[in-house]
Amino acid sequence: MTAEPLLTEAARVAELLLEVQTRVNRRIDGELAELLPVVQRELGVAPDGGTDLSDLVNTRITGSSVVVTPAAVAAVVPVPEASAATTRAARQAVTGILTGADQRLAVIAGPCSIHDPEAALEYAAFIGRMRERHGADLEILMRTYTEKPRTEVDWKGFAYDPFLDGSSRISVGLVATRMLMCRITASGVPVAAEPLNALTPQYVNGLVTYNGVGARNVTDQTARERVSGFSSVVGFKNSPEGSVDSAIQAVMTARAPHQFLGVDAHGVSAQLSTTGNGTGHVILRGAKDGPNYSAAHIADARRRLAARGLPEVLVVDASHGNSQKDHLRQIDVVRDLAGQIAGGEQAIRGVMVESNLLAGRQDLDQQHPGNLEYGKSVTDACVDLPTTEQLLAELAEAARTRRG
Repeated sequence: MTAEPLLTEAARVAELLLEVQTRVNRRIDGELAELLPVVQRELGVAPDGGTDLSDLVNTRITGSSVVVTPAAVAAVVPVPEASAATTRAARQAVTGILTGADQRLAVIAGPCSIHDPEAALEYAAFIGRMRERHGADLEILMRTYTEKPRTEVDWKGFAYDPFLDGSSRISVGLVATRMLMCRITASGVPVAAEPLNALTPQYVNGLVTYNGVGARNVTDQTARERVSGFSSVVGFKNSPEGSVDSAIQAVMTARAPHQFLGVDAHGVSAQLSTTGNGTGHVILRGAKDGPNYSAAHIADARRRLAARGLPEVLVVDASHGNSQKDHLRQIDVVRDLAGQIAGGEQAIRGVMVESNLLAGRQDLDQQHPGNLEYGKSVTDACVDLPTTEQLLAELAEAARTRRG
């Protein structure tokens, strides 16, 4: 990695890889043009297909661009040894926390979404200091989300529009995401993500400790099957309407082996076979009509898990429905959770907090992205560093009390 700004470096890497991929695609087209007619003749199929489909196929597609492949990106942005060590240790630690072998508490803290690599690296340094301070009680991961699910239409995240201006230079975003996660994990800070499609996780293979499946995707059969093959720890949020059963069903699905249609590291269709992911668990994130983090909600979720023969293990998101979209209410949520943990509640194994360098949020103007205030979220509002420091201290004390 060079000292130049991460996005500048990512753009240069993407440009070089796109040239390679364009040449590769031409060779593939050439091979198919030579080989497919042989098969067509053998099967007695007309070379032109015989039917005009111009008014039926791709009628709403306005363009198609070459994109870098996971294999190519991995070849030129390799995972550093320090990053691999960070991910390996953190996956083992979080798995141990979920199984009860590790008596600490897992905490996933960080921006609602990443939009500025420099601010993200500054935040990672803060998490590094917190890990050193609270390592005996907490396993702290940084929320490093570069894809954003949208209820309607809005900015889709750093991986898709890294320049925040609607240019949608996806190849640059994918390269930059891998570079950013490499730098964060190389510093000793493990990361968490929320993948939204089948291909993006492969661009950060070996770098992500924890993958969350969001409320909007928890009922998606393809998402459930996909994470059954993830090497990372995986959690499922309850649905936006508050259905915990949806998350439990997702856990059951993800823990089973599957065969499904996916893509390989070269972006080619492949039949994938999975073992099932035994780390799958439920994340309580509240609903539109109210939170679900109280002791009564925890007890209800435990009963539902036990009824399905699943471990009574939960992660609780202090934001979203549980804070009713008020970032400062995360303080009350964490305080309540800390009280439950200190009181001996064993089901709560992790807590999520949306946090950034500065408190609050700001609107993204894609016409003038340079006017953004440094260190403040462009999606959901977050608490600031001093508040995060306070919340981590409370959770550490609670975990210590429960363990003691």
